[in-house]
Amino acid sequence: MKKTSWLLFVLFVVGSLALAACGGTENVESDAEDSADSGETNETEAAESSDAYTVGISQFVEHPSLDAATEGFKKGIEDSGLTNVTFDVQNAQNDMSNNQTIADNFVSDQVDLIFANSTPSAQSALNATADIPIVFTSVTDPIGAELVPSMDEAGGNITGTTDNHPDAIPNTVQFIDEQTEAKKIGMVYNAGEQNSVAQVEMVKQATEGTDLEIVEASVSNSAEVQQATESLVGRADVFYIITDNTVVSALESVIGVANDQGIPLFVGELDSVERGGLAAYGFDYYDIGYQAGEMAASVLKGEKEIAEIAPQYPNDLKLVMNQQAAKDMGVEIKDEWKSLAEFIE
Repeated sequence: MKKTSWLLFVLFVVGSLALAACGGTENVESDAEDSADSGETNETEAAESSDAYTVGISQFVEHPSLDAATEGFKKGIEDSGLTNVTFDVQNAQNDMSNNQTIADNFVSDQVDLIFANSTPSAQSALNATADIPIVFTSVTDPIGAELVPSMDEAGGNITGTTDNHPDAIPNTVQFIDEQTEAKKIGMVYNAGEQNSVAQVEMVKQATEGTDLEIVEASVSNSAEVQQATESLVGRADVFYIITDNTVVSALESVIGVANDQGIPLFVGELDSVERGGLAAYGFDYYDIGYQAGEMAASVLKGEKEIAEIAPQYPNDLKLVMNQQAAKDMGVEIKDEWKSLAEFIE
């Protein structure tokens, strides 16, 4: 090969290698950029998927109404689209000291939100923290319990749903006054529960201007409910059991006395009608729990602060009567009641 040809060949090879090297560098940089972009995307997706929440649930006592409210609360959160929520469910078993211990433990565990199911539960939670958001339900008098300043304004870190529809007690008293021959209403309640004291006062206010009289018997625990109810026999024409956690947890004791003595039993919520109460103006506790769950979800998702969410009343109120309970208590169902109430067997 001539020197000129050899020189041209060498130059051609060197040029080709140089071009290949330039092309390789460009591809590496492009791949690196793509890899970096992919890494950022994966990190973002991982961060979004790792947003897990722990909600501490404090329930004062087991009975169908509060149980239904807790289930409604969980469903409200689930339906909001949050699927990465862990629920730490604790029950105080009707013990005030347990209630406070549960709340304090939630604070120590640094839960993301506390769901307080009952007035004592809400008060204990608020006593334990001013920082962790609290959503309550099954609270009869949020203002009197010093949880919120008004029904138009949340507390600093607390809001929720009340189980006291403003028309429930007045409607019940009016029904007893106008649709029965009763003159004395027997009430069993726990005087240590602020929500119960508030309701008894509401009943008394509702009887003003009528001939009805309130006869009271107080208890401190569920074991005393039957004896307290029996103490009203001969002194009361009807029984009216409000949404008192202690008494409702032992409602079968009241129902037994009412059936044995033929005394109509009016109750404060629909679950108690299903258990054997005669009638109630009420709503589903599942529904107020669900409302509370929607509130909690908006807080966990960062859509709203607690202070932006006003407390809420139950959405619906209806009269429900138990036909079998009427038979057991010797109560005749009037034709006019059929247009006023829904009936269950």
